[in-house]
Amino acid sequence: MAAAEPLIVESVHMYEKENATPHHTCTFEMVHLDPPIPVLRRGQAFAMALRFNREYVDETDIVRLRFSFGPNPNVLKGTSGVNKVTNQDSYLTDLEAWGVRMTGINKNDLSIEVRSPVDAPIGVWQLKVETTTLGNKGPPNTFNYEKDIYLLFNPWVKEDLVYMEDEQYLDEYVLNDVGKIWVGPWGSARGREWVFGQFDACVLPACQLLLERSGIKAASRGDPIKMARAISRIVNSNDDKGVLTGRWDGNYEDGTAPSEWTGSVPILEQFLKTENEVQYGQCWVFAGVVTTVCRALGLPSRVISNLVSAHDANASLSIDRYYNMDNEELDYDPENFMGEDSIWNYHVWNDVWMARPDLPKGYGGWQAIDATPQETSDGFYQCGPTSVEAIKEGAVGYNYDVPFMLASVNADFMRWKEDPESEFGYSKIDCNKYHIGRMILTKAPWIFDPNGDKDREDITLLYKAKEGTKAERLTLYRAVRGTERAKRFYALPSPAKEDVEFDLVDIDRVNIGQPFAVVVNIKNKSSEPRTIQAILSAGSVYYTGVKANLVKRATGDFVVKPNSSEQLKLRITVDDYLEKLVEYCNMKLYCIATVKETRQTWADEDDFQVLKPNINIKIQGEPVVGKESTISLSFKNPLKKILTECRFNYAGPGLSKNKIINFRDVAPEEVVYVEHQLVPQKSGQQKIIATFTSKQLVDITGSAAVDVLDEDE
Repeated sequence: MAAAEPLIVESVHMYEKENATPHHTCTFEMVHLDPPIPVLRRGQAFAMALRFNREYVDETDIVRLRFSFGPNPNVLKGTSGVNKVTNQDSYLTDLEAWGVRMTGINKNDLSIEVRSPVDAPIGVWQLKVETTTLGNKGPPNTFNYEKDIYLLFNPWVKEDLVYMEDEQYLDEYVLNDVGKIWVGPWGSARGREWVFGQFDACVLPACQLLLERSGIKAASRGDPIKMARAISRIVNSNDDKGVLTGRWDGNYEDGTAPSEWTGSVPILEQFLKTENEVQYGQCWVFAGVVTTVCRALGLPSRVISNLVSAHDANASLSIDRYYNMDNEELDYDPENFMGEDSIWNYHVWNDVWMARPDLPKGYGGWQAIDATPQETSDGFYQCGPTSVEAIKEGAVGYNYDVPFMLASVNADFMRWKEDPESEFGYSKIDCNKYHIGRMILTKAPWIFDPNGDKDREDITLLYKAKEGTKAERLTLYRAVRGTERAKRFYALPSPAKEDVEFDLVDIDRVNIGQPFAVVVNIKNKSSEPRTIQAILSAGSVYYTGVKANLVKRATGDFVVKPNSSEQLKLRITVDDYLEKLVEYCNMKLYCIATVKETRQTWADEDDFQVLKPNINIKIQGEPVVGKESTISLSFKNPLKKILTECRFNYAGPGLSKNKIINFRDVAPEEVVYVEHQLVPQKSGQQKIIATFTSKQLVDITGSAAVDVLDEDE
């Protein structure tokens, strides 16, 4: 009898929705499209079925599945897998190879179980089904499965490098699609709500585009270390066609102001649609997008905010300020022609979770990556993954970027004054060991506190030992010993103890429209009078520490009697500062003083934020899935001036895609009120986030948690 013709595949069924539940991917919109797209996690079995033009004959029919990834699929590089369908169970033994086995035959239908390798590249895979018969010398029949198959990291499987042992944390670090990012200076930082929206239908295709742009090789896309580094590189568009352009000068007319975004989805949507960089981002926007990309790809991720963050431009592990003989600050760094050290009010980056087989034991777990373009690393604007444990231990020799990240959270803040008698040309007048990395914050798992702070988690002690302890100093000195340039700065003598004490009083919060004062308390502990030369000033600054406008400055000489105290006070009225504020309303208070008799010099500074009102969000009645609801947004204009070019943005997964409402001019001190219609898509507790922006006032935000009823309730 002549051998039967090879089978012809009539259809491939991927059980997209059924596989999604065990793979923790059922929240991806792609799985629920018509037709659905398979979204699976690597290293885990999934079911599929083939339908043929005739009955499958086990003895003579040969069916092969060919999975391929990237431009030149290669079995040896892990970008291709070819497997014959058999009814053997042996496929379970090799976790680093594709496994395929038959689970049932029903006439023309063949049920199959497939397991991808636990180290498979992440992204879009293609499938071909090849059929032939035993002894057939001709080419096989080939069926091309027309849909993309998305394969993601699998932190639920212990053999995956991104495995997280305590599974409940994955509800937060992979599956939570709304979160918070702490922004603002130490003392008045607040959690800004952000829609990560990693399950939106546009996100995985946008991830695919940005990974192609990043230049990471197909064979490296299974390695979370290389993937995290590539993500930190490509979310900024500094030296490649990345997702977001950074801008910090307040001029955003040709794009979207960073404070206007409600979340990552509109950014990734625009990037995918136009294939051009999106304008504009700042550190917390970069970090929000990185969280979306990482969580979408299955890499556990969280946003980290470092309050009072150092940018060490010359690898000295210190932040250095220089003054001339008259106590005027130099506007350049005489020791560094590459750029100036700076201190940001706050800086935001990400932690991602993975094992680190390239480092000694104990350095896995949370790894810092930073997508905000500050400095190049290996020739690109990228940073990390930096083992958080290596930062804490001062282990500067380990990959990647440990000295830079360590300085961000724990550099000493040194001030230097011109001194003709010093061979260096400057003497150290002050060394503040406590100023940098005042507090490191992230959102606490499983809690969401709209417009409040109960969901804030202080993780400072994960990044460094307690300030002022022996352990913290030892860590820093260990890092200094491993960094040539730092040795010079830390070897120079520290200033001697002096007999006049100065204290700049910190301001935590000032509501917009209120006056405030710069206050310095001075105590003369000697038995002789002391003559003080002082400069006090207040100015507006961008959150990156860059000076904007001087608000008020006072200088003078005065005498403090023996063993007595004095107070200096510089009063700032609303009219002094209101016109000089820049976006986010950050202010810097600054004082420098010299004791004439002893040449003791002291300086200090304090950052705070002039606070603005929140948007009040309400939904009328009880919202129901599929039925129109009315949302209202309101706040009071805190300024005695008209607001023009006004715009509200709001969004919330399950409630509404990003909506923009253009609004009329707002009168001085007017209560603004706007209503809008939305149709909830998901039941249960949903979250909604809103922003308001105008030409005169930006960065007004608000959020609310909303309980949505099912249609049947």
